[in-house]
Amino acid sequence: MSLDFDSARLPNKNLTPEHHEWRAQLRRFIDREIMPYAEDWDENGSIPDELWTKSAEVGLLGMGYPEEFGGVTEGIDMWHSIIVNEELARVAVGGVAATLLVHGIGLPPVINFGSDEIKQRVAPPVLAGTKRISLAITEPGGGSDVAQLQTTARLDGDHYIVNGSKTYITGGMNANWFTTAVRTGAEGSAGVSTLLIPSDIEGVSRTALDKKQGWWCSDTATIYFDNVRVPVGNLLGQENKGFAVIMNNFNSERLAMAAAMEALSRVCLEDAVAWARERKTFGQRLADHQVIRHKIAEMKQRINATQAYLLMTCEQVQEGTENAGDIALLKVQSSQTMEFCAREAMQILGGIGYMRGSRVERIYREVRVNAIGGGSEEIMRDLAVRQFGL
Repeated sequence: MSLDFDSARLPNKNLTPEHHEWRAQLRRFIDREIMPYAEDWDENGSIPDELWTKSAEVGLLGMGYPEEFGGVTEGIDMWHSIIVNEELARVAVGGVAATLLVHGIGLPPVINFGSDEIKQRVAPPVLAGTKRISLAITEPGGGSDVAQLQTTARLDGDHYIVNGSKTYITGGMNANWFTTAVRTGAEGSAGVSTLLIPSDIEGVSRTALDKKQGWWCSDTATIYFDNVRVPVGNLLGQENKGFAVIMNNFNSERLAMAAAMEALSRVCLEDAVAWARERKTFGQRLADHQVIRHKIAEMKQRINATQAYLLMTCEQVQEGTENAGDIALLKVQSSQTMEFCAREAMQILGGIGYMRGSRVERIYREVRVNAIGGGSEEIMRDLAVRQFGL
């Protein structure tokens, strides 16, 4: 059997014929509407607006969201989401998935903790691809330590007055709403709340962050709040209980990132194997040199281990027995595997892998954002150790 993206995937007994049909349908859409253009989008630093509505039409945006808001829940489980992240990874332009699917971290707090009026106002246009929502947590003075955020929301009658800023906000330049972590109480996690802040109200401004190592086509911004008046009805959950709202989101985000990183590792393996078969040095194929064969073997070994960990963790989530520490360590395992495979694939491809236009080159550039975003490797290890009461 040829060692390619699909054959390098371990068997998954949880997948049904419906899952395989969803993969086939999604792959056709990606191969038609994204794959031929993604490299140019990355070079140009943006994604066309029509991709959101096209994605909505094939069910990509609404998958797993309540039908009353335009989503689809019947027959949908977490494996559908894993397949989405795997298939988009084949494109090897991380900024596409990061921005196109950013509602996956911005919208769930609205669905799970917002009022009925807010849900009806926000969810349908987001799931239809006509409006967008982003998650605004990270601040210039602090990253993964959410409990220490400094953006304040002071109650004034029937409004909160918000002051502060957020940065590295994916989808931030074009978002219509920000699901925003703010401080309404004392220091620490007990004083955090979550507000839905419209982007078009007075006092909200933003600047683009477009000088990035990777994810060039991802819309990234710094957001500023200057005496922004937000209705109290835009509170998501209870005041000073917003930390739970935010944490509720992180496990699913980290699982999605882990699935994507594992798949990106397989892209590296696929391209490295294809090149090793074709390229000749010293009268032999690269694939005939022991040093190259050993690189490929270790890439596959690490990918297998990451897939097994991902499969185990997803099954725990499906059974309701998940452990936040394992999800955190899975993310670390996945980013380390991605980094190793990107490096080894680059070594195998040599000069051609260093040139723009190579999937491996793009993945190599995007290793660090995956190792930092959604919780850095260091924070993830620390979170895991806390599970032992240390």
